[in-house]
Amino acid sequence: MKTHKMLLWLLLVAVPNFAIAQEAITTENWLSSPGIIGTFVLVAIVMIIAVIILFIKLNGYIDTIKRRQIDKNKMAFDDELVAMEEEDIDAILEKRKAALKYKLKGDELSGENKAVDEKGLLQRVENDPANAYFDEKKKTSLSLETPEALKKIVIYYIAAAAVWLVLGTLIGQYLGMKFIWPEMDHQQWLGFGRLRPVHTNMVFWGWSSLAMIGLGYFVIARTSNNKIYNYKWAWYGWWLINATVFLGSICLMAGINNGGGEYREYIWPVMLMFAIALIITFVNFYKTVATRKISEIYISNWFILAALIWTIVLAIIGYLPFYQNGLGETVVQGYYMHQGVGMWFMTFTLGLVYYYLPSALNKPIYSYSLGVLAFWTQMLFYTMIGTHHFVFSPLPWWLQTVAIVFSAGMFIPVIAGTTNFLMTMKGSWNHITKSYVLPFFLVATIFYFVGSSQGSLQAFRFTNYVWHFTDFNVAHSHMTMYGIIAFFLWASIYAILPKLTGKEPSQVFVGAHFWLAFIGLFAYMMSLMMGGTYKGLSWIDGEPFIESVILMTPYWVWRAVGGSLMFLSHLVFAYNLYYMVTGYKNTSPSIKTKKVEEITV
Repeated sequence: MKTHKMLLWLLLVAVPNFAIAQEAITTENWLSSPGIIGTFVLVAIVMIIAVIILFIKLNGYIDTIKRRQIDKNKMAFDDELVAMEEEDIDAILEKRKAALKYKLKGDELSGENKAVDEKGLLQRVENDPANAYFDEKKKTSLSLETPEALKKIVIYYIAAAAVWLVLGTLIGQYLGMKFIWPEMDHQQWLGFGRLRPVHTNMVFWGWSSLAMIGLGYFVIARTSNNKIYNYKWAWYGWWLINATVFLGSICLMAGINNGGGEYREYIWPVMLMFAIALIITFVNFYKTVATRKISEIYISNWFILAALIWTIVLAIIGYLPFYQNGLGETVVQGYYMHQGVGMWFMTFTLGLVYYYLPSALNKPIYSYSLGVLAFWTQMLFYTMIGTHHFVFSPLPWWLQTVAIVFSAGMFIPVIAGTTNFLMTMKGSWNHITKSYVLPFFLVATIFYFVGSSQGSLQAFRFTNYVWHFTDFNVAHSHMTMYGIIAFFLWASIYAILPKLTGKEPSQVFVGAHFWLAFIGLFAYMMSLMMGGTYKGLSWIDGEPFIESVILMTPYWVWRAVGGSLMFLSHLVFAYNLYYMVTGYKNTSPSIKTKKVEEITV
């Protein structure tokens, strides 16, 4: 009886407020809304960055052509030299011998006097002593003194993640095509309602989670100057997560699901294996950090351990059934869904970036203090924003307002993190012309700012009123989970695997992966953002639902085109990964020695 009275009270409080909100909100000047304008600006930033990267890459390609022409001219000169008289050749050789014997006096490259370089030995003059002279790493097959057991863990986690990425996005590609050709099949297990959660859970728990944990094992050991506490536990986690995704996918296609909301469709016995894997991984990471050989705990470990703690708590809260009735389930769903994205994927991945980005550039992170600020504000604000998915619902108005306010507060950790990453990249932009590791990091950082900021803007009541329950949310989720998480993971993989295996993939194939993924994502999200906006306005105008389906048809075509490019990029990535990890030589010390169990920072 008390429950019924409480529900009645909630309806009496929330429904009038909802009606007032509907009367107050109009779409006459929807383009002038701050949330709409802000989204346009954020999308423009992505376009500008894409043009800049493309221009730099084209400029580098042109420089390469010029260098080849210079080499041809040198070869022509060599041919001319062969045809010269002996006396002329002797004179040239004498000059060359004198140049080889030339020695610097010691005052040519420093001091208060102007640099004198008569012999053309200088390549660059550095006026800022705060910057490292050698801030870049050339292509190298450098072998880190990494235990073979740790190498194997990292490789197997990433390899399994790549398998789930290809399978999961193959299903996503199929689902995207069903929007255009819904009559493609008539099998129950191929229905959209069953395959859609297979796609999302497979890329969430299979691709992203396995890749994050695999990369995390290296970071935890490296930054702690310590061996992994228990290698067997790492393998237990690997088997449990893969079993979770495999059995969960089979159950979903068979129609066996939790039915409790998005991203928790796996039934509890299946998800229990994932929770156990998280607990094992957390204890393994914690013990490694606790027995570290150095006094400090690096900022990466803060993010990674916090992500594991939050997600273990989240899995328990999301699957306990006794308080999830009626609106209680709605509140828990908002909490579970947003915490899963923000406190698991985002927090863990940011921890990886704080190691792999400065490591790839051979320089320290720009500001440790900004990292600490980003960490604690992430912990504070992200935990309270789940209800912004249920604005205008029968939930209490104050709870919706709290979610909106804390969503706006997320600008603080996002700006702090973005500034830290961009300032770390400062002075190393020449990496863009030399490899695709920095472009992956740069695009992911820009999407981190754009996607997170756009999510905060979308939490505002007007933008929520227009976009919620439309395809715009699908665009936003791909902007974050793909543009941020996937691009950061790819950047980290391309940064570390060649150093572990001594095999670098072709820059042409890495470039193909980058551009197919980026262009595909851009086409995907732009089409659904535009189509979702028109769909929302159509609903507000009271048009029949079928009209919104018809108007989305051309946008779903572009969704399929973008998805196809993204899927092709994953095939290229799988090939690059296969090339890097097959047939590599074990260049680490003997596994019987004590040295193999330690890693030099």
